[in-house]
Amino acid sequence: MATVTTPITPPARAVKAGAHLSRKKRLFWPFAAPALVLYLAFLVLPTIATVVLSFTSWAGAGDTPEPNGVTNYTQMWASDSFQYAFRNTLIYVFLGGIGTFALAFLFTMVLRDMKGGKIVRAILFFPNIVAPVALGMFLGFVFKYQPGKQGLANYVLESLGADAAKFLAPSNVTGVVTASLIWASSGFYITILMAAVDRIPPYLYEDAELGGASPWQKFKNITLPMTWDVVGVAGVLWTINALKIFELVFVLAGPGTYAPPNEAWTLGIYVFDRTFGSNGTPDFGAACACAVAMIVLVSVLVVLLRRLMRRDAIQF
Repeated sequence: MATVTTPITPPARAVKAGAHLSRKKRLFWPFAAPALVLYLAFLVLPTIATVVLSFTSWAGAGDTPEPNGVTNYTQMWASDSFQYAFRNTLIYVFLGGIGTFALAFLFTMVLRDMKGGKIVRAILFFPNIVAPVALGMFLGFVFKYQPGKQGLANYVLESLGADAAKFLAPSNVTGVVTASLIWASSGFYITILMAAVDRIPPYLYEDAELGGASPWQKFKNITLPMTWDVVGVAGVLWTINALKIFELVFVLAGPGTYAPPNEAWTLGIYVFDRTFGSNGTPDFGAACACAVAMIVLVSVLVVLLRRLMRRDAIQF
């Protein structure tokens, strides 16, 4: 006697789910392809071209790049201007970062329990939205040194009986720019950290208050652990932005003719100088070599920072 088998049909819900997944797969590439094309055209290919050109000698349009091995890199490392640029950039990254995050953490502790904290947060954020060139011009007037026409800072010093200081001299401008960066950037990171603090359950602070915890103990044992992942992301953002600093230094330290003195350079200014040729002849190979050094430096610092900040997420 023959056995009749009845075909097993999948449930209607499973059929609909499979069809939905199939449609999603078909729609993936039409949506992803434009973004991938732009990423390839404006990031990957220019990066590869920069690396290739860093091993050549090229003055720009009209000439053919001539391979010269690692000459650009050896000359760059031996250059005094690059040494100044590299040193100043690291100062902005580390000293500027320490000052910015110390100020941001301080305001985070104060604003959490402060009435009208959101208004204060908006005021502190304001310098971050001002264009760096405009900010540099404003600070140039503040720190101006000119007998009879002193800036605000020197006017205050002279009012207190002190001598006027040459804040924007090549030997001093790095410190002025670092302080300016801390003042202008801290509002942005205060906003990021306060957004993370707002997610923390209030009962944790209430329990700590009942236990007699001090503000420092609350910050150390509640705020910092609960916002650690956000602090890591903010640190990466700071590192990337500090390595690219250009306009503020160019405006504050520039003599008004072409480029600032070598003692005030950053890596960004070094690339600019080699690209447009302060000596009359552009050197795209040297500029690309410095750009590659910036890419390597930011990659190393970001990887080290992410490893240093690695920690299991706290669930709350």
